[in-house]
Amino acid sequence: MTDTRRRVKLYALNADRQWDDRGTGHVSSCYVDRLKGTSLLVRAESDGSLLLESKIQPDTAYQKQQDTLIVWSEGDNFDLALSFQEKAGCDEIWEKICQVQGKDPSVEITQDIVEESEDERFDEMSDSVQPVELPPCEMGRLEDISELVNSCLVSPARKDKLAAALESQHYIKKLLNLFHMCEDIENIEGLHHLYEIFKSIFLLNKNTLFDTMFADDTIFDVVGCLEYDPSLPQPKKHREYLRELAKFREAIPIKNQDLLAKIHQTYRVQYIQDIVLPTPTVFEDNLLSTLSSFIFFNKVEIVKLIEEDDRFLTDLFKLLMDDKTPNPKRRDLVLFLKEFCNFSQNLQPQDKDAFYKTLVSLGILPALEITLGIDDQKTKTASIDILTYIVEFSPSVVRDYTLQQANNTEEEHMLLNIVIEQMLRDRDPELGGAVQLMGVLRILLDPESMLASVNKSEKADFLNFFYKHSIQTLIAPLLQNTTGEKPLREDYHMVQLLGLVLELLSFCVEHHTYHIKTCILNKDLLRRILVLMRSTHTFLVLGALRFMRKITALKDEYYNRYIIKGNLFAPVIDAFLRNNGRYNLLDSAILELFEFIKLEDIKSLCSHVVENYGKILEDVEYVQTFKALKTRYDQHQDKLKERDRVSGSVGVAEAVVPSLLRSRYRREARAPDDEEEMWFNDEDELDDEPPLEPAQPHPLPHPHPHHALDAIGKIVEKKVCTSTESANGPSRVLLNTASPKPAHADVQGLVDYDGDSDEEEEGAGSAGADERDAKRPRLA
Repeated sequence: MTDTRRRVKLYALNADRQWDDRGTGHVSSCYVDRLKGTSLLVRAESDGSLLLESKIQPDTAYQKQQDTLIVWSEGDNFDLALSFQEKAGCDEIWEKICQVQGKDPSVEITQDIVEESEDERFDEMSDSVQPVELPPCEMGRLEDISELVNSCLVSPARKDKLAAALESQHYIKKLLNLFHMCEDIENIEGLHHLYEIFKSIFLLNKNTLFDTMFADDTIFDVVGCLEYDPSLPQPKKHREYLRELAKFREAIPIKNQDLLAKIHQTYRVQYIQDIVLPTPTVFEDNLLSTLSSFIFFNKVEIVKLIEEDDRFLTDLFKLLMDDKTPNPKRRDLVLFLKEFCNFSQNLQPQDKDAFYKTLVSLGILPALEITLGIDDQKTKTASIDILTYIVEFSPSVVRDYTLQQANNTEEEHMLLNIVIEQMLRDRDPELGGAVQLMGVLRILLDPESMLASVNKSEKADFLNFFYKHSIQTLIAPLLQNTTGEKPLREDYHMVQLLGLVLELLSFCVEHHTYHIKTCILNKDLLRRILVLMRSTHTFLVLGALRFMRKITALKDEYYNRYIIKGNLFAPVIDAFLRNNGRYNLLDSAILELFEFIKLEDIKSLCSHVVENYGKILEDVEYVQTFKALKTRYDQHQDKLKERDRVSGSVGVAEAVVPSLLRSRYRREARAPDDEEEMWFNDEDELDDEPPLEPAQPHPLPHPHPHHALDAIGKIVEKKVCTSTESANGPSRVLLNTASPKPAHADVQGLVDYDGDSDEEEEGAGSAGADERDAKRPRLA
């Protein structure tokens, strides 16, 4: 089938009572041998795959709505809907369904059948024979009418008969005439009965009745009936709100009267569902599914009608980006766009994709650059919502636009930096907008959402862009507030903001490798963040600790050497001691950090902690973490001494080769980037190592392991190439084993052992370590 009459969209109702799009295709009806009956088949128009195969059961209730919809249920709580492109196609399939079930195609619903006992089925058969007789629509019979309508709700067949009687006798309009009479004479008892009657009519869940009640000439009277809730001392004023307080603002004049009427109707029906009707009980929840469907398809139709108007959206964006447009007018335009995007959430994926491509081509992203910076809270909030809709559906669209700005836009005018600036400038005490914008940035920076992109280089290009043009804007308040030993500002707004920045940076550490590492090392970012460990706000202290924990979890020796060189465990130990053993989240988080180092056997950090803070932590006895760290450290030293003893006669070069090979295979698969090496090569302590000389007496039996391992560490970090020193010094060739010059002390220091790496031994007990320890601040 390729004709448009049979073109349909398939929908399924999910657990949240929302319609999910299952795809677009063409429907047909034919006999299926496997199902042994005539069935509805829907095949996808894209690839011909089978979207739906549903046997037309003789006892299934099929419902025809709005001339182009067929809705039915399969099994418990599994509702399906076919939305036809043309009325003729809907009529054709409806006739086929009615033919199978032996029904007249003029009916709007075939039947309602539910699982019930044999006695109930007998009652249903009796009820189906006897139509519901409605009392005369008179003021004195309102109580009888209310009891009758309420009694019909317990039986599906009686609900069907009651709906048919209400429709055939035009009973709803008669009831609304009584409503006017009761209001005129202030008959409160009658108005209470009318409330119960119309509440029950809604629970009938019949689309044909909704068409009558939601017409322009009746909807306000229906709302009026629902104002007189008997449980309330005074009636509500819903009609006053809808007529006077809820003002419809036309951002752009709407010339299509059908579109205008549909917008008004959808707003009012949504108001009835959300505000006027009482909250349904657990047993009534499914009874309003038709009302939800009515609103759902109305919204889809509104989006389609607006998209079909060639001039409407063009004029809207032209006005939105005009410098002469006053801010109140611009606010109305943005609010309209927000509602427009909200309605588009009901579209199926391919239609939604076309929808957002249309908005992007019309210039919605440059428009958001303007509206995000406007000093009006409603405009700003609506702009954030629009950006969130776009990013959640297609982050690549925003990334592509951002990359196009790299060479032709100043940094402060780039969309990504505008988003970061607005996040940092949010004046809301609870930072509602900042939290939402942080979520937007997180989606944009998530490498997982970049993997499926058509642009294969999107990940590298966008991350390069972010760390070149935007990271400094993000960390600016963090650097400004951590210039001293304590945070400069401790007001609630600032610490909340820094908490958001830390959360985003922690995400970057976990998901970005080289880029965030370069930023942290070059800007000494971890040291600045650990200043926040002195904050009086515990959640901010925990945020800083979480950031360090993310770094430690990577087990990256670049990070480990950076932590050791900067003595960056000092703020953590200081916070642990100030906590004074109190049993709280901070205490547990710090202990978990050291427990991780012990369990993962990160030797360089283990040695650093024990050598520098062992005496401070040895008195902590309520956990065994630090004693276990000390035991692990001692085991490492014993292994080292044993290997030194066994391999005392091995030359320097013979020890270097296997050590280098083991170190190489223990590293990550990729070789270090040039910039990564450059940062460490620029450091004095790692560049110009003094010649190995006899050290001062040391408790260990061999005095040189630290110097020797430092030398190997530097060699490993160099590319495998030949390097020559200046004319003032001798030549040094990597892995030059042609003329080894073994020295007994050097051999002892160069011995490696299983599970260890060259860098990991930095900071081991030696004269060199003692020299560096003298430079590190010690905790009292």
